[in-house]
Amino acid sequence: MATKKELPIILITNDDDITSPGIRSLVEAVKDLGRVVVVAPDKPQSGMGHAITIGSPLRMNKMNLFGDIEAWQTSGTPVDCVKLAVDKILHRKPDICLSGINHGANHSINVIYSGTMSAAMEASIEGIPSIGFSLLDYRYDADFEPSKHFVRILVTEILKQKKIDKHLLLNVNIPAVPLKKIKGLKLCKQAYAKYDESFDERMDPQGKKYFWLTGEFKNHDKSKDTDVWALKNNYVSVVPIQFDLTNYTLKKQLEKNKLFK
Repeated sequence: MATKKELPIILITNDDDITSPGIRSLVEAVKDLGRVVVVAPDKPQSGMGHAITIGSPLRMNKMNLFGDIEAWQTSGTPVDCVKLAVDKILHRKPDICLSGINHGANHSINVIYSGTMSAAMEASIEGIPSIGFSLLDYRYDADFEPSKHFVRILVTEILKQKKIDKHLLLNVNIPAVPLKKIKGLKLCKQAYAKYDESFDERMDPQGKKYFWLTGEFKNHDKSKDTDVWALKNNYVSVVPIQFDLTNYTLKKQLEKNKLFK
């Protein structure tokens, strides 16, 4: 982390694009906690997961969107934004990376698909403590004030730590209710909950067939220590996650098999 004489560098990105209300709210929540630098996509990138751009050139333009805060928009994915920020803008690793505030939930299995969380995960891979924030409200005019309150609490707490795991990665989801109804922060596990999906078959005006992904969200984990349970009960869910996907329980079981050396 930065020393007392240095302002911590706070990198901010998202997947809803640099002009979204969510990223503006995130900037407002932490702008006085350090030197804030925004690097975000020039168009919505929801559902991009951990995609990177390798088949076309990336472009980057400086923007004047947040007063005196340095901001850049890029033609790349959320993960591209983190890579570009470290290599071409900051020329160093920031002290913390914040992604969001996403319009819509990133709890449970959504973390796999989320561009918001993939940006935070990319930073974590690079040894930068990171947090992804999401609000359970898809509306463009969603109320981000409660989210800002909890963003500031969490970021302040992390920045004041003298020693912190450089791979710290938190998935934070905020219920879409007024601040007075939120019961507080709850440390959770990721629920096994997902969409039962199907493709709606339709015809375009030219008579050509196309498909639109639809689905119904189903929670298959009824325990009371999950992010889905916490959010349903008006808690802010905080799930520590990691980029190591090794199933250590299964690995231990397989080690008993003579097939493996």
